[in-house]
Amino acid sequence: MTRGFGRLRREDLLKAACEVIAELGFGRTRAQDIARAAGVSQALLFYHFDTKERLFAQAFAYAARQHLDVLAEIERSTRPPLDRLRTFLKRCSPTTGADGWRLWIDAWAESMRTPDLEETSRRLDLQGRSVLRGIIEAGVASGVFTCPDPDAATWRLFALCDGLAIQVNVHSRVLTRRRVAELVRTAAAAELGLAAEQL
Repeated sequence: MTRGFGRLRREDLLKAACEVIAELGFGRTRAQDIARAAGVSQALLFYHFDTKERLFAQAFAYAARQHLDVLAEIERSTRPPLDRLRTFLKRCSPTTGADGWRLWIDAWAESMRTPDLEETSRRLDLQGRSVLRGIIEAGVASGVFTCPDPDAATWRLFALCDGLAIQVNVHSRVLTRRRVAELVRTAAAAELGLAAEQL
């Protein structure tokens, strides 16, 4: 097996693992389920990952890297703060990527018992808050936003998005996606001294 093929195969296995875990959850997913979805033997799966726990941790880390890439792209952007805020809210909305949100929600629960998942989850949350706080601080500095405490505003907006994501994915008929988007827009506008229509 060439090194390039090995990397490709490993990435395929992690992608399949994320899809299966998002559908079945960490608690109900077996190595056999992931092997079947990836079209490989369990032996090959364990050749790459040694244990099911290591596979789960690396699958979550793989999913986290995809999200961290999105955050890095927003952070590097030279567009005005209001445009970056709109992009951030759209890309991190509780209404987008149901499979991704199911994986995160399940990983949060599993993180209470699995240190590797907790570390990855915490790192992802920290990076997300850092990017949003940076956008808010840039908006305040340029006079576009009014916000006396960007750190507190960041925590409140993250808590709202996380909580709404749980409602949308666990209790799917409680709120429409349109209502969720409106709640996030209204809260962000109130935190930053904007009109909701600006978002």
